[in-house]
Amino acid sequence: MKTEICKNGEDLAEIALKKLQTKLFGKPESVLALACGRTMEPIWEKLGAACERGEISLQDACVLCVTELLNTAPDKSCRHTLETGLIQKTDIKPENCYFPDPMAPVEYDRLIGQLGGLDLAVLGIGENGHFGYNEPGTFFDSRTHLQKLTERTKRQLLKRGFTEADMPEEAVTMGVKTLTEARDILILAAGEEKAAAVFQMLYARTTSYVPAAYLQIPLNVTVLLDQEAAKMIL
Repeated sequence: MKTEICKNGEDLAEIALKKLQTKLFGKPESVLALACGRTMEPIWEKLGAACERGEISLQDACVLCVTELLNTAPDKSCRHTLETGLIQKTDIKPENCYFPDPMAPVEYDRLIGQLGGLDLAVLGIGENGHFGYNEPGTFFDSRTHLQKLTERTKRQLLKRGFTEADMPEEAVTMGVKTLTEARDILILAAGEEKAAAVFQMLYARTTSYVPAAYLQIPLNVTVLLDQEAAKMIL
């Protein structure tokens, strides 16, 4: 696991963009798994601007959304976030964007196999150490599955504008095994509230109690942190 500490959130987004550019330059038809958390928003802004300038293209790429929330308002869904944040701002073809089906989660892993596997997974990390929505207790060999959300994750969603009325109880998420099989993995963390989870990701035992600690196992993981998220490791 390689760790890079950035000056601030702006610097983090810029470095993440450059890593995406490198991947797409080397393989324009890359298969990308993208998370939909707040950390991704500035990256999508930069990605859209880079597309407008002709510095990057997603025209031949495929994008798979890592998660989807169940039984929430349509404008709070991961699909909506990806559509407004990425599809409307870049040259990605909408037909090349895929979303997990909570009624048939196993089909998502079959689709990934048909596409040739994930070339790059870009993920955030939750305050309780989840990635995707693989909450504490998720096993390493998990594939795309339905996941009951913890109370701590729900508190995080409140910060994103959710209310008790539209708070989801479950999500469908790519599993730990699904994501760790990606050829390259990029983990992004910004803000002091992520510092404890980052420390556990890097140094905790690889058990299901800290799902992000499973990211110590693959050799192809790069972690980008701003100064606040890196406080406990500096």
